[in-house]
Amino acid sequence: MGQEAFVYSFVARGTTVVAEYAATSNGNFSAVATQCLQRLPSANNRFSYNCDHHTFSFLVENGYAYCVVAKESVGDQLSFALLENLKADFKKRYGGGEADTAVAKSLDKEFGPTMKEHMQYTIDHEEEIEKLANVKAQVSQVKSAMLDNIIKVTDRGESLAILDEKAQELRDSAQNFKGIATQIKRKMWYQNMKTKLIVLGILLVLALTIWLSVCRGFNCNK
Repeated sequence: MGQEAFVYSFVARGTTVVAEYAATSNGNFSAVATQCLQRLPSANNRFSYNCDHHTFSFLVENGYAYCVVAKESVGDQLSFALLENLKADFKKRYGGGEADTAVAKSLDKEFGPTMKEHMQYTIDHEEEIEKLANVKAQVSQVKSAMLDNIIKVTDRGESLAILDEKAQELRDSAQNFKGIATQIKRKMWYQNMKTKLIVLGILLVLALTIWLSVCRGFNCNK
């Protein structure tokens, strides 16, 4: 996935954009996204709109809207995974009430770099994120099927033993998902640490090389 897979993002309270980040100065993504924002239903939900070979994805929750604009080739799973992470980070930083009084664009400088980091993180971990999204989707399907079966069981008046068995299957599925999600997150963490260590090693080698060059210049061995 290319570096410009995600081109624009914002966080809005109601119809007021309090933070935004644009990866490119080309296009009118901000204007189109803002127009879409004016028409979004207030109920908690997810929405996607296609325009000019780009997908505008929105996550609406408790009066706030989180938006990301991606190239049409980027799947909805990645866009909404990014938005979920963006939402969690924003709520963690400003959940104490600061966001409720923030004026338009006032959080750009502070939260804009974070939005850029989320875009890059999603690009760098595309495969892991898609796997995690697929697992979540499978668990959701199993959960829905199990709940439907439980309802049918109670409607038919079948024994509590059968009902307990189906409930246990649901718990096992949830536990299995938790284990898989933990493994994926741990793998992503190790990959991040490996990258950081490689960068640190390169910096140390460069620093040592520079120091030795300076040392030779000043005849440090004399």
